[in-house]
Amino acid sequence: MSIPNTAASFSQDMKTPPASVSKTRPDAVRKARMMRRYRIRSLREDGSVHETENIGPATPVFEKAFSAFARGTLIKTTTGPVAVEDLEPGMMLITAEHGPSQLLWIGSMTLVPDAEGLAPQDCRITRIMPDAFGMERPMTNMMAGPGARLLARPPSLRDSFGGERLLTPPRDLADGMNVVEVTPPSSVAVYHLCLRDHATITAGGLEFETFHPGAGFERHMSPNLLALFLSFFPHIREASDFGSVSHLRLPFSGATSMDAA
Repeated sequence: MSIPNTAASFSQDMKTPPASVSKTRPDAVRKARMMRRYRIRSLREDGSVHETENIGPATPVFEKAFSAFARGTLIKTTTGPVAVEDLEPGMMLITAEHGPSQLLWIGSMTLVPDAEGLAPQDCRITRIMPDAFGMERPMTNMMAGPGARLLARPPSLRDSFGGERLLTPPRDLADGMNVVEVTPPSSVAVYHLCLRDHATITAGGLEFETFHPGAGFERHMSPNLLALFLSFFPHIREASDFGSVSHLRLPFSGATSMDAA
C-alpha cells in the first residue's frame, strides 16, 4: 500500500530532528510519532462508493474521527436500525435536527487496549448499561468509543446552561454502575460517521453526534498535517466546510475550550 505524499512527508518530519537540536544536543533524537491505519468509505458525487485505507498519525485529532461507535451498535436509518459495520455511504440516517440525512462518510479503525504511546483513556471504551438513561435508553449494552459524544445533562452541570443538554463524552457520565469506562480485553473495531451537516443521530436508542472536528481545529495543525487530515474527507475542501456544530459540546480530555453551536 502506498503512503500519500503528505503522509510520507509528515512522517519523515516527525523522524528528523531539527538542525538546531542536532547541533546543541547530538544525543537528542525526536521520537517518531506513532502512525496507524484508518479505513474510509465515502460517497462520490456520482453516487458510487470509494473505499481507501490511509496512513495517519495516531493522535487524538485523527483518532477521534474514527472512534465513536463499537462494532454492533445499531444506528437508526429510514429503513430501520442497522449495525454500524453494515452501513453504506448513501444511506439515509434519521437526525434530530434535519430529518433524514445522507451518510457521506464512514471512518473506522482498530482500537488496541493499552497501546504503547497512547494515553490510557484513548484506549478505553465506555459501556452503557440497558435503561441507563431511561426506558430502552439504551436498548441493550452499548459500547461507545473515545471519540463519541452523547447528548446528555452531566450531573455536575445540571444547574448550568439553563438545563440544556450538552454533547458530552460518555466517560464523563461514568458512575461505576450504569456507565462504566473499561479497557477492552482485546482489539475492538470502532467507527464514526459524517453527514453534510453536523447533527445528532440515534445509536442504540441514545442521541450521539456525527463527526465534527470542532470550531477552529485547523489553528492547531501545521499546513502539512491539516492537508493530510482534510484528505481523509473527500467531501471536504477546506476546514470551514465542516460547518457549525449543532449543540454545545464539552471537550474531550486534554482539550481547552467548549465548542459553541
